[in-house]
Amino acid sequence: MLAPFACHPESSRGRLHAERMSSFRSPFQRDRDRIIHSSAFRRLKHKTQVFVEHEGDYYRTRLTHSIEVAQVARTISGVLGLNTDLAEAIALAHDLGHTPFGHTGEDALAELMAPYGGFDHNAQALRIVTRLERHYADFDGLNLTWEALEGIAKHNGPVVAEPGQVLPYALVEANAEWDLELHSYASAEAQVAAIADDIAYSHHDLHDGLRSGLFDEADLMELPVTGPAFAEVDALHPGLDKMRRRHEALRRVFGRMVEDVIAVANIRLGAAKPQSVSDIRAMDGTVIRFSKPLYQELKAIRSFLFTRMYRAPSVMKERARVTSVVRDLFPLFMDQPALLPAEWREDVARADSRQLLARIVADYVAGMTDRFALQEHARIFKTAPPETE
Repeated sequence: MLAPFACHPESSRGRLHAERMSSFRSPFQRDRDRIIHSSAFRRLKHKTQVFVEHEGDYYRTRLTHSIEVAQVARTISGVLGLNTDLAEAIALAHDLGHTPFGHTGEDALAELMAPYGGFDHNAQALRIVTRLERHYADFDGLNLTWEALEGIAKHNGPVVAEPGQVLPYALVEANAEWDLELHSYASAEAQVAAIADDIAYSHHDLHDGLRSGLFDEADLMELPVTGPAFAEVDALHPGLDKMRRRHEALRRVFGRMVEDVIAVANIRLGAAKPQSVSDIRAMDGTVIRFSKPLYQELKAIRSFLFTRMYRAPSVMKERARVTSVVRDLFPLFMDQPALLPAEWREDVARADSRQLLARIVADYVAGMTDRFALQEHARIFKTAPPETE
């Protein structure tokens, strides 16, 4: 039974290009399925989360991360009476716009695209689902519902340009075609997808950091949330072997985050008493969030991860190496667009300015997987990117 403030499929604003309703799937189920079957979703298998994809089979990739986010989103949405299919669709789509090499690749591409309107992976996800997936006879993109597009665009909150800044061109382009009401908050389902992202990466980055040896359990014993979790496991299971101890502790961390979000949401929903999804969008803040005490504790964990994992010397060395790949490929394709694959040449032929060409090149480079970018760099430049000290 859906809550009155959930997104009800029969009340969907529909799709930009009208389609006949499915006889066996709701509109939001159909959105989810189209995302899962998209080319961009498959490519996430070989895109970096923190560690470059080839560094080990056990580390998360963007694909496994997205699946974990979707699982958390379905769980929280189900408890709160929200539409689990819509929350799952937004969660599965939220990282479609990521470049190869994770945020490292995004930073490099954003710098290169600065003269041409910039680059942002959230906006690029919207560009992918509205334009770049080209499989259907009647339209470009996946023709997702308005609610799914709104969630992809605004799951992190309203999108408003700060003074002196402009919105990413991909977002402006999609919004001009169909008003996504960027000034307001998104549905509760989209908010759930956003916090599910925070929960998933906070949990699995601790797992991956331990496996990589960048820190150990003793370090986590000194932190809030993780320290009490390990202490509880030690009290209940003294002498537990290392891997089981690690898993038992971190699943408690995971559980505390999920339980906290659900408890806070129930309090805020009970106080606001929203009667429709419009009431959710009109609120002066998010209804889905961490409690203030847990938020502060998680800040300490994220600060630890930033120092010990995201900016660890070995990670930074690899970041510098793969940054050079993006910095080499983008200007090369700008100067020699004929090097792009045949299926891109029609777009190149229509590009009547450097700005339009840059967007095409950015679309191509952003769509590369880690391994393909490294292979193309080696093939074209006849050498591997330099190792850096």
